[in-house]
Order: sequence, then structure tokens, then C-alpha cells
Amino acid sequence: MRSKKPILLVEDDEVDAMTVRRALKEIQVTNKLHHAGNGEEALEFLRDKANERPCLILLDLNMPRMNGIEFLKEVNDDEGIRAIPKVVLTTSKDERDRVESFKLNAAGYVAKPVDYHQFVEAMKTVNMYWTLSETPE
Repeated sequence: MRSKKPILLVEDDEVDAMTVRRALKEIQVTNKLHHAGNGEEALEFLRDKANERPCLILLDLNMPRMNGIEFLKEVNDDEGIRAIPKVVLTTSKDERDRVESFKLNAAGYVAKPVDYHQFVEAMKTVNMYWTLSETPE
């Protein structure tokens, strides 16, 4: 990532969160990674002025309490955090989830590959895009 700001991972599955951490480390992404277990925790983190605003949100869809779609709706209604890029990183290959995510301003949608090496390649692609992309500060 070009930015040195943290990345926020919104993921309820601890094994998947560990896989993301491992893949980011393997591809030498040095940004600090904050982890929220659901959309409510992520909103609390984002709205807390003591926390540095992340450069990117990696978002699972299927979570308890507040799922990814509900999170995207809340973020879109919050001018203070709306502009943070959000990439959906999920097991869902449901076309409705994809369409709804993009309607709610997701910057990308990545179906999590089951194979770890394919997952690392997917994370490399996400990293490459956000390294090249010109985003507002």
C-alpha cells in the first residue's frame, strides 16, 4: 500500500482474519491491521476520533449483529467515513450480494478463494490496485 495508514479488517471468522494477516505479511504489506468482528465494532472504531482513519476497509458480508451490507448502508449515511475505500472480501458468490455491494459504493468485490496460494494472489491484486490508485487523503 502506498499509504502508511492502517487497514481495517471487518471479519467475524478468526481463521479467516488470521489468513488475511498471514497473506498481507507474506506480500509485505506493512500497514497496521485493525480487526473488528462485525459491522457494529467497525463503526465504533471508525467513529472514534482517537483512532487513525484507515486507508482501506476489507469487509466480510456474512457476520452476526451487523453484516457487511448493513455496514455499507451505515457508512454511506456517515459523511465522515463515507469516502474510505471498501473492498468486500467474502465467501459469497451470490450475484445479489455483488450488485448490492456495488450499489452501496463498494470499491471492489473479491470472493475468497479456498486455496491459500490463490488467496495470496487475490490479496496481491488488491494491494497492487490500492498501491496504484489515487485516493483522497
